[in-house]
Amino acid sequence: MKRILAISDIHGELELFNKLLEQVHYDASTDQLILLGDYVDRGPNAKGVLQRVIELEQQGAIVLRGNHDQMMLEAAKGETGAAGNWLRNGALPTLQSYDVSIEGMKLPATELFWEHVEFLKKTKLYYETDGYIFVHAGVQPGVPVEETDLYVLMWIRDEFHRGYSSDKKVVFGHTPTFTMRGTQDYRVYFGDNGIIGIDGGAVYGGQLNCLELPGEQVYFVRKE
Repeated sequence: MKRILAISDIHGELELFNKLLEQVHYDASTDQLILLGDYVDRGPNAKGVLQRVIELEQQGAIVLRGNHDQMMLEAAKGETGAAGNWLRNGALPTLQSYDVSIEGMKLPATELFWEHVEFLKKTKLYYETDGYIFVHAGVQPGVPVEETDLYVLMWIRDEFHRGYSSDKKVVFGHTPTFTMRGTQDYRVYFGDNGIIGIDGGAVYGGQLNCLELPGEQVYFVRKE
């Protein structure tokens, strides 16, 4: 049986991402890598992260979409207010990684930027196995995941954290684990109600976590 390796909220931290893949000895032929979204924003190299994610997807990785990836899509589409919203949520380092600026709230973007936009459009919103649901932010308690609004899957927090109850465990990112604990503890969060939060807040000085399933072993890297 293949190992499942889940990683979330890379946020432009390409060096940490590559270091973590090396630490877990990732092998596409024997492991199933699942990436839970938020490849862009706040960190220094969103372009490089997305290039790496595309390579990994071509080797068999399952790639989910996060709320920051969605904001990038909405800004690229030119939706009203989307560019400003994206900028308020950490887009500047992403734009700088592509040597792109927002002028008049429009994107005079590079070819590679648009290639990455097209890739993000094709990403999944969740992935389900017999024992687990993988999703960026969480699921709506009491609603089948396949019927859940896409914005809930990418944005939900407290209602999911407190109210989830099901036979399947949910592996998610989005909410840094230190905020769930209220302490500077960046480890993977194993909730009593079957939720597993893996966002270690790497871009905030925490750590980038990898959860190995089914054994629930945890690996992590931090900036030196």
